[in-house]
Amino acid sequence: MEPSTATAALTDDVGFLLSRASGNFVRASNAALLSHGLRVRSYSVLLLACGTEEGISQRDLAAVLGLDPSQVVLLVDELAESGLVERRPSDTDRRTKLVVATPAGRQVRAAAVGDVASAVTGQLTELTATEQFLLRNLLSRLALGAASLPPV
Repeated sequence: MEPSTATAALTDDVGFLLSRASGNFVRASNAALLSHGLRVRSYSVLLLACGTEEGISQRDLAAVLGLDPSQVVLLVDELAESGLVERRPSDTDRRTKLVVATPAGRQVRAAAVGDVASAVTGQLTELTATEQFLLRNLLSRLALGAASLPPV
């Protein structure tokens, strides 16, 4: 089978296309994050921790990221060892630990955001601005649900 025939056979396989595109984005993003000592998953945890002053629970991190809680524990351990986040007890539930970005974590996030944006933009060069907007909205609906979309 010639490559063009093989490629044509996959154009109707949405699962394959999403997986392949995701792999491309993850590789590009990981390359951009390397100089910051991060990878896509740890960067995602850091982004969420930076999104709130009071912190976010590990349970909520797992739910938002679609990860097993044990995976989140390892990611938070890694970020804490690097001094980018810390765990604090919740004021409302002593069993819950909140993940809070440190000042160093906020600095790393601020430095990494532009590099990740450039990596993502590099993956979207085949799309017009309108197509990029549509893709982002469609992926948000698929990955996070309709509530994730800003009002139109």
